[in-house]
This record gives sequence, C-alpha cells and structure tokens, in this order.
Amino acid sequence: MKSRPSFPARLDVSMPARHPKSPVSARVVAPGTSLGTPGLAGRQAVAGGAVQDYGAARRNMVQKLVGQGLSDRMVLAAMGAVERHRFVDTALVNQAYEDTSLPIGLGQTISKPGVVSRMIELMRQGASGKLGRVLEIGTGCGYQAALLSHVATEVYSMERLRGLHDKARENLRHLRVANLHLLFGDGMLGYPKGAPYAAIIAAAGGEAIPQAWVDQLAIGGRLVAPVAGGPRGGQQALVILDKTPYGIEQKVLEAVHFVPLKSGVA
Repeated sequence: MKSRPSFPARLDVSMPARHPKSPVSARVVAPGTSLGTPGLAGRQAVAGGAVQDYGAARRNMVQKLVGQGLSDRMVLAAMGAVERHRFVDTALVNQAYEDTSLPIGLGQTISKPGVVSRMIELMRQGASGKLGRVLEIGTGCGYQAALLSHVATEVYSMERLRGLHDKARENLRHLRVANLHLLFGDGMLGYPKGAPYAAIIAAAGGEAIPQAWVDQLAIGGRLVAPVAGGPRGGQQALVILDKTPYGIEQKVLEAVHFVPLKSGVA
C-alpha cells in the first residue's frame, strides 16, 4: 500500500499556532451535527449581547437545495451541519445562507451553496457511503473543505495564497476535524504524496485540467472542476472527468463562474 505522509491526529487549541505549512487536524462530528462551538448550536453573538440563531436559516437553505434537485443524502446532511456563517466576514453573516457568493479577501470568494453542493454531489457519483481520499484545489476560507470532511474518509485541501491558507486554518481550528489536512502550495501541481485520490474537486478554473490532477486521480475516480474555453469560448463550464481502466471520459455541463486558476504561491 502506498505510504502516506504522517499528520498529527489532533491539534491542541491551547498550543501556539503551528507553522503555516503545518496541516490542521480536528475532530470529526456525525452528519447532521453542527460544526460549531459546543453549546451554541448554530447561534452567534451579535452587537448588544444578543444571540442570532442561524439554524433556521441553514435548514431553509437545505430545503431550497432540495428544491433545486439536490438529492444526495450525505451532501444534504453536510450542508445542514456546517455553519457557513462562521466562514464569512462578520459584516456578511446575515447573507451567509443566501444562494450567493461572498468576498473572503484577496480577490477570492466563497462559492454559492447551490454550486458547492452540486459539485460535491457530482463528485460523489451517487456513492452510498463516504468516498476515500479526496483532494481539494483552492481551500479559500475552508467552508468546502469542512463539507468534504463529512463525505470523505480523508481530505487534503491546497491553497496557494498564504493569507487564505491562514484564514482557513483559523476558521477550522476549533472544529478539530481529524480527517482534514490543510496544505499551502501550488494547487496546479496537486499533491502527489497523497495520491491516488478517489476524487479531486477544484474551486478555480483554467483553460484546461492540469495533467498532474489526472495523473493523481485513481482508476475509477472522478474529477470535478470549472474549465474555461472550449465550445463556449472564454466562458467557464463545469466539467466532470472520469478515469476508467480504458481511458479518460469527460463531460461538459452547465456554465459557471469561478476565480481563475493560477500557478505558484503568493
């Protein structure tokens, strides 16, 4: 069996912050359980000492996703468990459960819940249980990584922007998700030490899918990513790529809008 890099089983939040290149480890919670501070159950303190309950807003968001056609029970459970308002700026928390993308700094955004859930459902290919090892390209604020930790046994998430990598670490630190590893590096190169992957999902779109991702995808695995160009010209489209024993099968789906895929780190 291919050896994997060693990661700490959990991160003691009382310890000083680790080096930015170190992975975050955190506890796993059962599907349907809110990923948030114990005792708050989806609530967040606001000005004046009042407490805002976002549980109802999150449940309403999930019902809207069902109305849009989302049917994967594990994805729906994850969307209902992960508190999106904890991954957006304080000034935007009241928009956290709207089906809209929101700025997270450094010219990046947190994707719409409808797009995130659609891509994760496509990635799962109708699997009845959890996927194996998954690679995410573009950690951003950490929201999708938290969702992926509910639907996969192990998640490697890469971010090329140091500021966002640090922000995701901070957002996820108190959650103690033991099967999630945050990596700072060039996502276009993938992460060969963790390969092969049962699935790869990208939150940025280039003119083509990098060959490194295809090489690191396991036989029988699926890759979901936005891709620009092709028959739609410069417009991005969602693409699924299946790696079969007989070769690569690719399908172009609906138009989407993601930040551009870039190489290097910053």
